[in-house]
Amino acid sequence: MMSSNQLPFSEVIEFYKSEETQSVLDQFLNQVEHFFKTNPTLKRAKAIHSIKARQKDPEHLRDKLLRKQSKGVIITKDTLFREITDLNGVRILHLYQQQFPLIHNEIMKKINEMEDWKLVEPPKAYTWEQESQHFFEELGIRTEVKDTYYTSVHYVVKPNNSKSDITCEIQVRTLFEEIWGEIDHTINYPHETESIACREQIRVLAKLVSTGTRLADSIFRTYDDYMRQEKK
Repeated sequence: MMSSNQLPFSEVIEFYKSEETQSVLDQFLNQVEHFFKTNPTLKRAKAIHSIKARQKDPEHLRDKLLRKQSKGVIITKDTLFREITDLNGVRILHLYQQQFPLIHNEIMKKINEMEDWKLVEPPKAYTWEQESQHFFEELGIRTEVKDTYYTSVHYVVKPNNSKSDITCEIQVRTLFEEIWGEIDHTINYPHETESIACREQIRVLAKLVSTGTRLADSIFRTYDDYMRQEKK
């Protein structure tokens, strides 16, 4: 028999999976993805390597609802869109860190100048190393250190329409960071592994990824300098 605690979750999941809800979510997800695919400034600069778009898996949503409940937050179908802001997700991957400011500027232009989107919360850069913290803070992005060594920049946007609570989480990271994220996600999501060895290896991988990202920046700076010299 289904308990009284399980019933609200089942109602929320069924509401989330309904054709009507999926259609509304799809419309905004497609709009966000389309912006990055067609943005002329980003295309000319070849600032984006690839784009991934997804909607949250229903079972992952159920797990998140349970975690929220454990913290005293009960979510219903009426509050789902306000409380869970990553039902839609678009991930932007770029080759090296110096491409990020242009991507960030185009996102903020979409919000501040075009006024098509509204920020649900200020952008946040998750990082664990001091050099990256300074890099993001100089761009006016607040930073947060994750003990897990997770690295990514998050934006949560919604249509600039007070009647809509539909959101999309935009993640921006380098390809090196994506490799780390995929491995960590496979092992630690939705529940963290209890293997101490795996945890340590993932942290070592984070340090290798950081080194790779800095080396990629150095390679492209060297290449740009070389091309400028060739044109003289």
